[in-house]
Amino acid sequence: MSEAYIVAAVRTAGGRRNGNLSGWHPVDLAAALIDALVQRSGVDPQRVDDVILGCVGQAGEQSTNIARNAVLASTLPESVPATTVDRQCGSSQQALHFAAQAVLCGTMDVVIAGGVESMSRVPMFTPASLAEAHGLGSYRSPELARRYDGARFSQFVGAERIAERHGITRAEMDAFALRSHQRAAAAAACGAFDAEIVPLPVWRRGDAAPLGARHASDEGVRTDASLDAIAQVQPLREGGLVTAANASQICDGASGVVVVNEAGLRALGVAPLARIHHMSVYGGDPVIMLDAPLRATERALARAGLRIGDVDLFEVNEAFASVPLAWLRALGADPERVNVHGGAIALGHPLGASGTRLMATLVHALRRRGARYGLQTMCEGGGMANVTIVERLVA
Repeated sequence: MSEAYIVAAVRTAGGRRNGNLSGWHPVDLAAALIDALVQRSGVDPQRVDDVILGCVGQAGEQSTNIARNAVLASTLPESVPATTVDRQCGSSQQALHFAAQAVLCGTMDVVIAGGVESMSRVPMFTPASLAEAHGLGSYRSPELARRYDGARFSQFVGAERIAERHGITRAEMDAFALRSHQRAAAAAACGAFDAEIVPLPVWRRGDAAPLGARHASDEGVRTDASLDAIAQVQPLREGGLVTAANASQICDGASGVVVVNEAGLRALGVAPLARIHHMSVYGGDPVIMLDAPLRATERALARAGLRIGDVDLFEVNEAFASVPLAWLRALGADPERVNVHGGAIALGHPLGASGTRLMATLVHALRRRGARYGLQTMCEGGGMANVTIVERLVA
């Protein structure tokens, strides 16, 4: 059987809402990321068989197949096709899976997979709110409403419920949030992100053109974060546990990987960063929504013939602190192996770009530490979770 390899993995530094990346049109932001992947991998642009990008807010500037528009705005030739994927927060992780499946079966040799989201320009929930405003109805069909009578599909409610189910306290969530900022700040200070970040000109919304400064560090990381300050943030609902401080940050960004098989590897003449060892996706309860990574990870490890202790590093998306905390409690993983460079609470969660953002961080962390196996998973709207296991290859 053929293999699927990652030969390049990069991301933009996270941009805060209305921050350093907010002036970038998301098409051009994705195009800049694509160009960086081509440059980092050394691939002949004519040899790229497809581009698959994840994006959640597919409206306005992110509508009409943003992946194809990004290709047309990039240095890739018009002959390169592209498609856009929506598996909610796991969209670009799913894009990676689709790319790997294509090269594994041999229908393609070189595929770019990634994602983009400008949450400053296309706010979260825009497609649904626009539909409602124009009288186009709701995704909640009569049969869906009948099956889940009275249930509310809300990630915020789910974050509270998963904490309650696993006995997670507000103090634990706040402490986890602090650790995310501390780890991200330490990683940035020691250059751990340098290999994965593509510096871009600062371009804030309202500016006519990019500024001379370069955006090369994640804006959301708080080097002065303290437990006292985090604990003072009011919960999103009265009596709740979830706050803006222990949940992921709204973020602008793009990320991506180049995935190839043996034929693509020979054509490039480069050493791969990692081999894709396992891919799977799982569907769970859409009401609690956010606990799918727990069962998904258990099933993925069993299918891959691995135990939790065999995996050196984990990336579990910090959509809310309660998610990785519940995952840790259920799986019994070593906390020192999980999100070692911080996560979305500090680095931001640019929705459709988060999947390959985590993968870029994971792949480079494995190489930096000389570790072998890495596992990535994330909760997704609708109660789903993707799991990807990669193996670092010795050059």
